[in-house]
Amino acid sequence: MRWEGHRQSDHIEDRRASGRRGGRMLPGGRGIGIGTIVIALIGGWVLGINPLTLLGVLSGGGGTPAAVQTGPAQPPPVDDRQAAFVSTVLANTEDVWTRIFQQGGARYVPPKLVLFRGATSTACGVGQSAMGPFYCPADQKVYLDMGFFDTLRHQLGAPGEFAQAYVIAHEVGHHVQNLLGTSAKVDAMRGRVSQVQQNALSVRLELQADCYAGVWAHHSQQSKQWLDPGDVEAAMNAAEKIGDDTLQKHSHGHAVPDSFTHGSSAQRQRWFAQGYKTGSVQACDTFSAQRL
Repeated sequence: MRWEGHRQSDHIEDRRASGRRGGRMLPGGRGIGIGTIVIALIGGWVLGINPLTLLGVLSGGGGTPAAVQTGPAQPPPVDDRQAAFVSTVLANTEDVWTRIFQQGGARYVPPKLVLFRGATSTACGVGQSAMGPFYCPADQKVYLDMGFFDTLRHQLGAPGEFAQAYVIAHEVGHHVQNLLGTSAKVDAMRGRVSQVQQNALSVRLELQADCYAGVWAHHSQQSKQWLDPGDVEAAMNAAEKIGDDTLQKHSHGHAVPDSFTHGSSAQRQRWFAQGYKTGSVQACDTFSAQRL
């Protein structure tokens, strides 16, 4: 992926240098994360905890206090290559989604992306590294401990810069859902449907974010021509490695579809490919799809 030399975003907050002592637990909220599943599902199966319950604890809905980073956020150092990569990808999501929203007669308000280590305070509660990257709709920020990229590469078997770009674009996809009101509609259903139905709604929400990541990749490549051979395959591989069935089989030996919250490997690949092939937001209507 030939990303060097392109515009970087001004919407980066670097909290990595903030102190982590004297932590406190913040109330309320729920974060949506692509990486949360890594610990929520694996931990859920190993510990016998319902994954959605564990998701709530990790997102700040309960549990023991965590040491959180506080203090003013700074821009990342100019010589931090990985932060420059993240900032460049974020900037391009801003460009792509601004154009798409303008074509629909709307205004795109970009999210901020917060870099942190360990744990940090969010409007959705305490964000922790173990959650992986996540989006908090309450403050419209994406939270990222870049150590997750090492997990993605070495533990999950999904190397490549475009695999990392897919992760960022997926979280930005959740921001798009928030702006379009999709997330609020799904949240309104929670507690009014069964656990299995809640899981099914979560799957459709996550697959739509995968599709939106594909939409971004489509328009990004059209405008930049910055992808190398194998880059799209790296993103597809990442989608496969973080599918619910793959993670459950690795952790528990078998998969239980009714417990899925993010979608199977095949579904995640299919919807990313749908977005990449069409470049159409309308083609990402997972909630009306008969087949996921």
